[in-house]
Amino acid sequence: MDVAERLAERILSAQGSDFPEAAVQRAKMAIMDAIGVTLAGANSEPVMRLKTAVLGTDVAGPSLLFGERNRIPSLDAALINGAALHALDFDDFNAAMGSHPSAPLVPALLALGETCGASGQAFVEAYLVGFETETRIARAVNFHHLEKGWHPSSTLGVFGAAGACCRLIGLDRKATANALAIAVSLASGVRANFGTMTKPLHIGHCARNGLMAALLAQNGFTANPRAFEHDHGFLNVFNGAGTFDIERMFEPWWMPPQILNPGVVIKQHPCCVSAHAPIDAALALMAERGLKADSVAAIEARCHPRRLAHTDRPRPRTTLDARFSIQYCLARAILDGHLRLEHFDGNAHRDYRVRNLMGRIRLVALGEDEQIALKSDFAAVVTFVTQAGERFERRIERPVGYSADDPLPPASELTKFEDCAGRILTPAAVRRLATVLESLESIAAVSEITTIVADGLARQN
Repeated sequence: MDVAERLAERILSAQGSDFPEAAVQRAKMAIMDAIGVTLAGANSEPVMRLKTAVLGTDVAGPSLLFGERNRIPSLDAALINGAALHALDFDDFNAAMGSHPSAPLVPALLALGETCGASGQAFVEAYLVGFETETRIARAVNFHHLEKGWHPSSTLGVFGAAGACCRLIGLDRKATANALAIAVSLASGVRANFGTMTKPLHIGHCARNGLMAALLAQNGFTANPRAFEHDHGFLNVFNGAGTFDIERMFEPWWMPPQILNPGVVIKQHPCCVSAHAPIDAALALMAERGLKADSVAAIEARCHPRRLAHTDRPRPRTTLDARFSIQYCLARAILDGHLRLEHFDGNAHRDYRVRNLMGRIRLVALGEDEQIALKSDFAAVVTFVTQAGERFERRIERPVGYSADDPLPPASELTKFEDCAGRILTPAAVRRLATVLESLESIAAVSEITTIVADGLARQN
């Protein structure tokens, strides 16, 4: 069979036994996190500009536009809500994908689920299938794919979104394979646009394209069944000969489910994942040594070279830029003792105190021996030199929550959801939405979620 057909077979053959309770629980937490982060980003500047560009004055449809009570066409909802989900760079992460797994899936499935009347159980199963699809493809192409400059959330997520949508509407193997082949020509997104409004656009575009590929296939639209492995297909064009391993896509699925190992990381800091280890190391060092920002003369953060390619930004010009500046994120966390959404509001990145401390921060690539010793490309070593000449160092292999065996505490994950959703929903709506999402597999229709979101908007929205 062709690659697309082999993937389709696995997408459609997954049964109840492939969705163990632990995977379902983790999926529900990731979906809740994605919805919370979407609500937090719904009124962000990139999303407002996108809505102005895309929507006319009398656009109507079946799918909710987050942040408003309007319902719009499903493809537009996937696009705009997808951009909202990723606008704050606070959405979840997966190590195999090297990117954000839920962002392509949840907006597409919500938009489609409202249209087709999907149940909560069908939604969860489609989400898990999409997660497995995109992360299995990632194992075949990474990390050359990532380092070449592609944004895997988008270039690989489009296949997760397409597969998940095919599963949700019950397409057969031929149509699902066709949707995946269509998605090959809809994959896009380069890392050069990180730190700009175009990065969250990648996700909206990806969610929309994955949904569109499924709908096109449902209506008999055709594509080359060998679109993955063809000489001019996805693998050779996006990666190149000798830089991928097709069979890694097909190592036994669900053994274990990818959402359990390597797992899904719920972010605790609203910034690029590459900044998380330096932040955690610095905060731990300050707590251990009782250090204050004004006692520090110099700071050195050593990170894996893969993490520095897009995060060495000593003078961020915008809030989006600041989310990708290790210097800014580190300085802000040191000064305030934490990093919060409000630290990326307005002109927070221009705070003179932060700018002053950023001037004392130097980023350095970990040496090869350190990379081997620390074992993870998310590792960091942070060194403080005090005004008195003392030198203190803290090493961290992985940020808090970045191991499947050591996720963020459930209470912290719930608090994050409440903080994010509370940016535009009333407290009562936040509580009601959390209750529904915690029992997502039991609800009769996905529209129960969007009804709460629409009815629960705070008055100013």
